[in-house]
Amino acid sequence: MPLIIVESPTKSNTIKKFLNANYKILASYGHVRDLPKSELGVDIEKNFQPHYLIPQKARKNVHLLKKEAEKADLLFLACDPDREGEAIAWHLVNVLNLNVGKDGKKKKYKRIVFHEITKEAVEHALSHPRDIDMHLVNAQQARRILDRLVGYKLSPFLWKKVKRGLSAGRVQSVAVKLIAEREKEIENFTAQEYWSIEVLLKKEKAETEPTEFSALLIQKSEKKLNKLDIKNEQQAQQIVQDLQNSAYQIISVESKQAKSNPPAPFTTSTLQQEAWKKFHWPAKTTMNIAQQLYEKGYCTYHRTDSLNLSSFALNEAKNFIVQNYGAPYYQLRKYKTRSQTAQEAHEAIRPTQVHNTPQRLTPQLEKNLLKLYTLIWQRFVACQMSSAIFDALTVRIQATPLPSAQNKDKSSTRYVLAATGQTLKFPGFLKVYPQNYKESLLPSLSPNEQLALKKVMPQQHFTQPPSRYNEATLIKELEKNGIGRPSTYAIIISTIQERNYVQKDEKKFFHPTSVGLVVNEMLSLHFPQIVDINFTAKMEQQLDDIAQGKENWVEVLKKFYYPFEKNLQQKEKEVAKKELAEKTNELCPLCHSPLVIRWGKFGRFYACQSFPKCNYTASLPKPSLGIPCPKCAQGEIVEKTTKNKKVFWGCSLWPQCDFALWDKPLNEKCPTCGSLMVQNKRKKIVCSNKNCPSNLHAKYSQKIKKKN
Repeated sequence: MPLIIVESPTKSNTIKKFLNANYKILASYGHVRDLPKSELGVDIEKNFQPHYLIPQKARKNVHLLKKEAEKADLLFLACDPDREGEAIAWHLVNVLNLNVGKDGKKKKYKRIVFHEITKEAVEHALSHPRDIDMHLVNAQQARRILDRLVGYKLSPFLWKKVKRGLSAGRVQSVAVKLIAEREKEIENFTAQEYWSIEVLLKKEKAETEPTEFSALLIQKSEKKLNKLDIKNEQQAQQIVQDLQNSAYQIISVESKQAKSNPPAPFTTSTLQQEAWKKFHWPAKTTMNIAQQLYEKGYCTYHRTDSLNLSSFALNEAKNFIVQNYGAPYYQLRKYKTRSQTAQEAHEAIRPTQVHNTPQRLTPQLEKNLLKLYTLIWQRFVACQMSSAIFDALTVRIQATPLPSAQNKDKSSTRYVLAATGQTLKFPGFLKVYPQNYKESLLPSLSPNEQLALKKVMPQQHFTQPPSRYNEATLIKELEKNGIGRPSTYAIIISTIQERNYVQKDEKKFFHPTSVGLVVNEMLSLHFPQIVDINFTAKMEQQLDDIAQGKENWVEVLKKFYYPFEKNLQQKEKEVAKKELAEKTNELCPLCHSPLVIRWGKFGRFYACQSFPKCNYTASLPKPSLGIPCPKCAQGEIVEKTTKNKKVFWGCSLWPQCDFALWDKPLNEKCPTCGSLMVQNKRKKIVCSNKNCPSNLHAKYSQKIKKKN
């Protein structure tokens, strides 16, 4: 009886539904061989020959597979269709002794691949077997050995020069550097003030339709105004005075149709990014759920950077869209993969059968599986649909200041404002894949029409620092720079958190920890190539070249390792141990020994220098913001915490003065009411006085936008 070996029992059970009882199907439960944990496991002098072992947890199952392999006349190795799957198939050949049978003859085996677990795909694979692709195997081996060399050689260096327990990773270290550098950008950021001016106008003739609308100032005389051109309140008020005493006339009314095209089908990274945006799922969670959908036969293989769709899938989508939505909603679209390093001939992630709608599968799928399946199904169907069409209206208005007693000649100054309206004419792909869009109506307007001024609305703004990375934006940045591949994004993000190099805040943004900053500084200073984005991306390209047979894997390892090893030996001698215990002028209240600042899991803290004789520790005092208390004028504002460890800012003279704020105060006063400006949780700079007209206007504007 032929034997088919797959990785997981779920995959095995799904395939059993398609094949008759003439096949036996077993699972390898993932990898059957790996490098040893207790040693390097790579013989560098013998062309980086790896020493593979069967892990303890895999031995019982390997014994079973050996017994069944001996009985089988033919073996099919049906591991996943990527480098990792190819390597598992190759390891199975070696572990099961398929190259040398009991009688000294080779066992008959074939490699089969399929990108979706359906009856047609599995049967096609069985009738089109191939040999194991050693280029793919060598690419996987090269990646594994590279990561082992960096991890097992560089980690002991960190133990000696920083502290025990630290570790370094070839790709993970680059991810930490990205997060650490973003944190520096935020710390060094200086907010810049700027103003925008909006005008509320009204048609002079009364009509039944809405007659009021707002327009934004975009030009002064011949100069188009950029975002930062109106720099302060003084400049803004000069323009406001002009606009309050101006005549308003429409210059032009331009009507056109605007199209919004559907997004491409999902790749691994875009699926992880969208699942984060929609459900706030970590990449690891998304991949686990996608794996279950693949193994149960509902979706195609989930590790891919290809946007390719098969002819079968395109034809299925066409029939479904025409039958369920009508011919005007269908449009054939073929997407080109942007990445030059897209691996293998994979498809994009899509449902295996488009008629399996989310509604149809609701009784069969668990909640999270259904949520992700719905996202994949909607995205796939939408990518073959027509564009959404909007009727867009752009109105340009000229404001001409009128002569006054103070300034009789205003003819040289002209202002141009713009108002836009948009309404949905044809939903197209939005019928299946809803997205946020705003409809806004304008009254019927015509060129040369005079308008009445209702209100001039100046608005103060401050430039914002770059946002910290979350899972979605970090994956996007890694992909953009060619760091990692579809199968590694989730592992990278999990690893840097497990090592306590980065942490997530309440809003799920990444912050580097104190330890992460120290390790990043050490590696950036002494091993710049390890954390260099371009160097790491080039290494990824070389691994892709090995997979395509363009590079020899041993030569790639040699080019990397020998310069790396030489630099490591040199740094071992040159670099002094970094003392994480910083000296202070404080004394221990218990034994009067000097206090030092040490690094712990949750950051820096005071500790007694006489440890372990004295166990005294204490939190570090929060740094002063240098802002005098606006209530008592005697104390200054400092960071404080509640009993529940919630951060707030209050007067240093508490309880004599009870001034407190939840939002972080800035050393700036509101130009409207004179209260302190604060940075709120959305990173926006606003007035701390909730009743300030500037805040009330912002809330009013937000309400109007939501209503529209």
